[in-house]
Amino acid sequence: MPRQIRIRAADGYALHGFMWSRPCNPQRPHPVVVINPATSVRCRFYIPCAAYLHAHGYDVITYDYRGIGESRHGSLRGLKADWVDWGMHDFEGVLQHVAKHFPTQPIDIVANSIGGFVIGLAASAHRIRRIFTVGAQYAYWRDYAPEVRRGMYLRWHVVMPLFARFFGYVPAKRLGWMEDTPKGVALDWARMGPRFEQHVRKGRKTPDGEPEALMLARRFRKVHASILALGIEDDPYGTAPAIDRLLSYYTSSKRHHLRLTPAAIGVAEIGHFAFFHERFRDKLWPLVLAWLDSGELPSLPGIPAPGPAP
Repeated sequence: MPRQIRIRAADGYALHGFMWSRPCNPQRPHPVVVINPATSVRCRFYIPCAAYLHAHGYDVITYDYRGIGESRHGSLRGLKADWVDWGMHDFEGVLQHVAKHFPTQPIDIVANSIGGFVIGLAASAHRIRRIFTVGAQYAYWRDYAPEVRRGMYLRWHVVMPLFARFFGYVPAKRLGWMEDTPKGVALDWARMGPRFEQHVRKGRKTPDGEPEALMLARRFRKVHASILALGIEDDPYGTAPAIDRLLSYYTSSKRHHLRLTPAAIGVAEIGHFAFFHERFRDKLWPLVLAWLDSGELPSLPGIPAPGPAP
């Protein structure tokens, strides 16, 4: 069973989540896996997959970004939180926590959606050994699946920012969309263009006078972990162009892009989130284990070899 944990973000914000751990053998230290959630999806959603990884020899941490789930402290009105905070402060705090409490153990990441983007924003991301992502991208609207692009644009890039400005946050739970979402996160999503550094943190400078977003974009080059990026063909967010767009920032990593059709594993649909559903324990979760265990490209019945990444 996991235990609830508190982790201090790099700027001091109190994050909460869950941890599965076992005594470490200094002679053969086992890895720690951090699961980065999708935007405004509670970390509880990933508990079945986390427990699966723990059962196969890993220590695992799941956590909520500030303002979400276990890491929400009261009203979201007035909370200063954007996607950059989730990476530069929240994920960074988790990496610092792991480095302090599991100093001899390799660090691996499993990330869903925006969870693959925030990795590159953390100053300590150079510590990571391997990364497995599912549908990882940063919501540039022209990358959405063509057949649903119009409706997605209206919801996420027109209606959502209107709600954010009117209420001071997005009451997404009442709308049946996702968890309530901080205003800054919603506005980052709504304004995102083909290069993220051109659309976030506008006007904010580093102490050296450089635009902060340009500094953050360079951080991606410091990630040397091998990456296996999984894209599902019926995922309207994690299309091939969207995943390749994000992978193009990780220039120091060995990158692989695997495309999977639901029919390949005998199901009608998977979409953006269902990879982490318990029903895919036997058909899909072994992909994660195969990659994290060896860093070798997985070979499973019905699943094609990964294509080239940018």
